[in-house]
Amino acid sequence: MKVITTEKAPAAIGPYSQGYISGNLVFTSGQIPIDPATGELKSGIEEQAHQSCRNVIEILKAAGTDATKVIKTVCYISDMDQFSAFNKVYEQYFPSKPARSCVQVARLPKDVFCEIEAVAEV
Repeated sequence: MKVITTEKAPAAIGPYSQGYISGNLVFTSGQIPIDPATGELKSGIEEQAHQSCRNVIEILKAAGTDATKVIKTVCYISDMDQFSAFNKVYEQYFPSKPARSCVQVARLPKDVFCEIEAVAEV
């Protein structure tokens, strides 16, 4: 196994890694909408979805792969009423339509609106 780290995605805010390569797969940790350049959170579901997607993509790049190789994502949103707005952003980053689960959760770290994790082929 190989740990994946990049300064182009936020550093872990807990005892975990940004991602791992195991065999020919990369597993990203869930990415919340922290701008890695400033450490600030984006506001609004659309801006947060964009930043979460960008963070996942940067980890994939650091692992030597990209969004076209994503097999599965898991998306967490804090309000299912934001599902449509979230999807409009998400589909811009994952046009290959990987398998996906999307669930509403009671609360996410730093009270963000969304979090995304991915599994991709390297």
